[in-house]
Amino acid sequence: MKNTYILTLALATLMTWGAIVPASSVPAMSTAPAAPERALFVQGDCYAIGQQIAAQNGGTLAMATPEDRGGQRVCVIVVLVPGQDGQRPRRAEFVVPM
Repeated sequence: MKNTYILTLALATLMTWGAIVPASSVPAMSTAPAAPERALFVQGDCYAIGQQIAAQNGGTLAMATPEDRGGQRVCVIVVLVPGQDGQRPRRAEFVVPM
């Protein structure tokens, strides 16, 4: 009972200082504008394309980035392909038009 009283007193004090306001007095806020859907969709497409290329080459996808090259939208895919006979993996880059 004593803890409830202290909590109530603390909340009342904060409300009078303006630190806490009732939810009904706060104006409704709109959410931030969403990022352009195309950019997110293209990024997802590049990742999916990169996964396919990595699987076809027996490697691991390191990077999949959408870019504009010469006015054309492309995906730049970087795949790490395992080296042979204990050598380091080699880096293979693919540019795929969208």
